[in-house]
Amino acid sequence: MHSQVKIAHLPLVGLLLGTMLVAGCDKKPAGGPPPMGPPEVGVINVTTQPVTLTMELPGRTAPHLIAEVRPQVGGIIRECLFTEGSDVKAGQPLYQIDPAPYLAAFASAKANLSRAKTDQTAAQAALARAEANAVPLRLKAQRYKELLASNAVSSQDYDDAAAAVQQAEATIQSAQAAIQGAAAATEGAEATLETAGINLAYTQVTAPIAGRIGKSNFTTGALVTGSQPLALATIQQLNPIYVDLSQTSVERLKMLANLGSGKFQKSNAQAKLQLFLEDGTPYGEEGTLRFSDVTVEPTTGTVTLRALFPNPKLLLLPGMFVRGLVQEGSREQAILVPQRGVTRNPAGAAMVMVVGAEDKVEPRVLKVERTIGENWLVNEGLKVGDRVILEGLQKARPGTQVKAVPFGSKPGEAPAGGPPVMKKQ
Repeated sequence: MHSQVKIAHLPLVGLLLGTMLVAGCDKKPAGGPPPMGPPEVGVINVTTQPVTLTMELPGRTAPHLIAEVRPQVGGIIRECLFTEGSDVKAGQPLYQIDPAPYLAAFASAKANLSRAKTDQTAAQAALARAEANAVPLRLKAQRYKELLASNAVSSQDYDDAAAAVQQAEATIQSAQAAIQGAAAATEGAEATLETAGINLAYTQVTAPIAGRIGKSNFTTGALVTGSQPLALATIQQLNPIYVDLSQTSVERLKMLANLGSGKFQKSNAQAKLQLFLEDGTPYGEEGTLRFSDVTVEPTTGTVTLRALFPNPKLLLLPGMFVRGLVQEGSREQAILVPQRGVTRNPAGAAMVMVVGAEDKVEPRVLKVERTIGENWLVNEGLKVGDRVILEGLQKARPGTQVKAVPFGSKPGEAPAGGPPVMKKQ
């Protein structure tokens, strides 16, 4: 019986022995994976480059020229001679005021001038007669004076001759005074005629400047006066057009301080300006900066910068809100770092990771000026030749050793003279 039990367990024991033999044949030698090298990080080498610094300022458009059309004389408007919203030329007739009373005044002044000239001519003729009559009387008085010495004539005859001379001279003086009065009257009549002519010409109201005229505030049949506060219409010259940009006094002081310290070089005063419309669309024409105001607006704390832009298609209308890019200076040796490589430390300061000595990661705190495109303008913290980490920052712990490869390389590619590098993430 016991022999039967042993024989029954033989198949099971053989199976276990076979399994153990197979497992023993598949067993590999003991030992871990091969050691890995330092992590790869993508870096850029810091260099300098010339940079033009700009500031974006808000502004509004304003007409290059603007003129309010006003009447110089009063009267009834008989006719409007223009189309509202059209372009007009300088000197073009716009309104016709009833000229009848001014025609009458002009005719009266003309007649008065004619009479004054006639009176002046008569006074001149009277003076000529008086001077002609005085000549023989003076000669007669002179002869009587000589004959009186020899008692050839009586004293009465001499006295009569002398009196006649005095009377002739008085007549001459009177004629001279009449001529002066007639001349003054003629000048007055000429001035009155000129005034009447000017007033008559003012009955036709003309455009003082060329440009686009707006709506008319008065219609045919309306009564206007020469001193009325409301303009008949307004003309604006829109090509070219002004853009008034607002710069805060703080920005201006900062810009002047940078220029004074030598950080920036001053741009040309006639540098080109770019403009962006209210919807963000760039304006197709470039403008030039004309001047900077010398007064700070007390309510806003801003200074006005005026620029002039071509406006051939009249896309810019007065009062539009725009934004302008103004060149405030340039820097010949600027350091720019892509924004993706800049982080902030707990204190809020800008910071980058660089590959330093022995290829170990070092943190650098930066002083940044502003963003220029996708880069930060760095004032302090970096120098030429520093290797700034842009890719693999999650692996770049301070003090760890890394393998620096050019930023943007693909895996399996090796830069000239170097091993394969990682792919840009």
